[in-house]
Amino acid sequence: MQYEWIDDYLLSKKGVVKDLQEDWNWIRYKLYDKMFAAVCLDKNNIPYYITLKLEPMRGEALRSRYEDIIPGYYMNKVHWNSIAAGGSVPDDLLKDMLDESYRIVLAGFSKKKQKQLLEE
Repeated sequence: MQYEWIDDYLLSKKGVVKDLQEDWNWIRYKLYDKMFAAVCLDKNNIPYYITLKLEPMRGEALRSRYEDIIPGYYMNKVHWNSIAAGGSVPDDLLKDMLDESYRIVLAGFSKKKQKQLLEE
């Protein structure tokens, strides 16, 4: 995988935990029980997609600009996007996308829960 930094980057965010969804062979990154990113693994445990949530218009714009960004793999195609793990999306752009996904999911919690998450 081109984006070797992704695990450290995501786990450095406040309140983030990861687990392995064995049925799908996905490493999921979550705030409490809400997933905001996943690394999809093949049968040999090699990453092939990084899936994350974006505002619909931004996701659509990025998909039209980068062939390595597609509608969410096995996810809602409007809100979720998948990035080829061996693709050519620049690191800085992927970090921005991951940050946006984190913010979107965080914003879905009550103000009290957001404060708890950010103070942990």
